[in-house]
Amino acid sequence: MITLLSETLAGLFVPPFRQKEFVHQLYFVANKSLLIIVFCVCFAAVVTILESSFHMKMVIQNDSMVPGFAALLILRELGALVTALLLCSRVGAGYASEVGSMQITEQVDALRMLGIDPVNYLVVPRFLACVMGGMILTVIANMACIFSAMVVSQSYLGYTPSMFLASMHRFVQFKDIIFATIKGASFGGVIPLVACYFGFRCQQGAEGVGRATTNTVVVASIAIIVIDFILSYTFSYLY
Repeated sequence: MITLLSETLAGLFVPPFRQKEFVHQLYFVANKSLLIIVFCVCFAAVVTILESSFHMKMVIQNDSMVPGFAALLILRELGALVTALLLCSRVGAGYASEVGSMQITEQVDALRMLGIDPVNYLVVPRFLACVMGGMILTVIANMACIFSAMVVSQSYLGYTPSMFLASMHRFVQFKDIIFATIKGASFGGVIPLVACYFGFRCQQGAEGVGRATTNTVVVASIAIIVIDFILSYTFSYLY
């Protein structure tokens, strides 16, 4: 994995640069995943608002801090993490099965015989696309979450959009958005690395492809959660 990571990072600066493949993979990562991510994160934001209001009323008999608290939780954790886990399930599984199928049908060996570096041809465009797509989708997911939270706050809690934004302004800073974007890029970079790693090590047969896909989803999900903890702990010193 370390070797694959180092070769991928080195391949970012070594020609040929496969712009067409990068655009194709970015379309697959970002555009094809947009609707399902927005749909899921909106419901996650609604649950966050409702549960926060219920427990704050139970403990302190006041839910005036719910909009600001929910906006902070959405920007710092919810938007980036849910987006990454959904990408892991969809994109990671797709990449693992694709590269694994190429491995067992000897297409990867054919690339080497043609003098084409498989890492530069397969991994680098997917890595760049997932990093860029992770950043874009994290920003869009956060905006969708905030909008959903605002709608629920108005309809269920009675807070107008101006009141929601005023409460949000007291809790949220611009660097929260920057940190969320960094998280999105970091999570996105993990997915193709893990997927291609298990794809290159795929065993023969349909069972081997299925095992590579399963391992990709499990390992990438664990890696995303661990990286989330590391980044959150690091960013806590910068707030």
